[in-house]
Amino acid sequence: MPGFRSTVRIVGYGMTPLGKLRQPASVLMQSALEKALASSGLQLKDLDGLIAVPSLSHPHFMEAHFLATKVGLLPQKNVTVRTLDTGGAGPVTGLLEAARMVRTERCHAVAVVAGDAVASMDTRSFLERADAGCRDPVAPLPSPCIPHGYDRVAQWQLEMGSVTREQLAMVPVLMSRQALRHPLALTRVPLSLDEVLAAESIAPRTGRLECARRADGGACVIVADSEFVDRRLGHDARSSRDGIASPSLGPAARGGGVVLLGGGEASGPLYPPPVIDEAMFSCEQAAASAFSEAQLLPQDIDLFGLYDCFPICFVRALEACGVAPRGGGGAWVEEMHERTSSTYAPADFPINTHGGLLAFGAPWEVPAMYNIIEACAQLNGMAGARQVPGARRALVYGNGGIFSHSAVAILAKPVD
Repeated sequence: MPGFRSTVRIVGYGMTPLGKLRQPASVLMQSALEKALASSGLQLKDLDGLIAVPSLSHPHFMEAHFLATKVGLLPQKNVTVRTLDTGGAGPVTGLLEAARMVRTERCHAVAVVAGDAVASMDTRSFLERADAGCRDPVAPLPSPCIPHGYDRVAQWQLEMGSVTREQLAMVPVLMSRQALRHPLALTRVPLSLDEVLAAESIAPRTGRLECARRADGGACVIVADSEFVDRRLGHDARSSRDGIASPSLGPAARGGGVVLLGGGEASGPLYPPPVIDEAMFSCEQAAASAFSEAQLLPQDIDLFGLYDCFPICFVRALEACGVAPRGGGGAWVEEMHERTSSTYAPADFPINTHGGLLAFGAPWEVPAMYNIIEACAQLNGMAGARQVPGARRALVYGNGGIFSHSAVAILAKPVD
């Protein structure tokens, strides 16, 4: 396992409320950045790096440069900013890129920011923009393109016999149960299986309640090198001892923050191929790389944040990340649906303890950041009624496009 004294850590995180907020994406990004800085105890001037993912509702040329200029991080010397676009995998890709900036580019503290306002868009404009980004010019999918793309994969899995229609519909039911424990989640009433199956059809095998829940919102994490954290901790201790007032590390950084143990990425085709097979999927490779770098196995993970834009994505993630055996994700979902049908403890179902995209909320490319933030809250023992007792390690997964990119990170509570 990597030495903790030379590790990269998440020392701050923050998010805005979710809903129809009627604010530009850049305002939501700035608010999330300010909340993350407050939770870390750092100031804007402490940052020497910033990564942003693009917005669908309010796109800007070079999103990270736009945001860095807006908040006053630019212009100044010795600051590196980057815009990354791997779709919904973007926040996890950004986390891994921030770690590389710290390890190889001499950055000390890097913010990774995402925000969007897709709930405030009218439905027609939202669908036009979303479709434009994933329309195969050779074999176009019907509108809405993204649900129809995932629906094709779901149909293939149904034909393979590895999942049933009812098992797919159980995924949003599970997520709705998880969301009830998070005060910011949009879903406040649990769904029933009958409700999901009876919902308006969006694609042949996909109902409205099986689509990520559109929302406005912003989220941010602050990544720093361990020596920087240790210096701040030492300075705070000396200042306190000497009676000198100084900025102190915030609640997310006390105790050393959350350590990034390993990560991995892999890519698939931009559009689903004419004949779907295992070659198009990339999460298995990304997860294997993350486990290898962290020198861990799936059974070493206490908490999972798995991308669930549509039920089939969640089912495949269960298998790719080692929660369920290959071909057994549907059966695993059905067993968990039964087990959580009455009162259950967070440790009974330590996956997407915030409710995921299907129930917590999904501001376009932001939601994988919620997976990261929820993992940090759990590992810091700050998850309240959602707390998984003794959680030490977490895996977070982001998926971009229609299984077009996968990014996986493994996080841990620091040890002495």
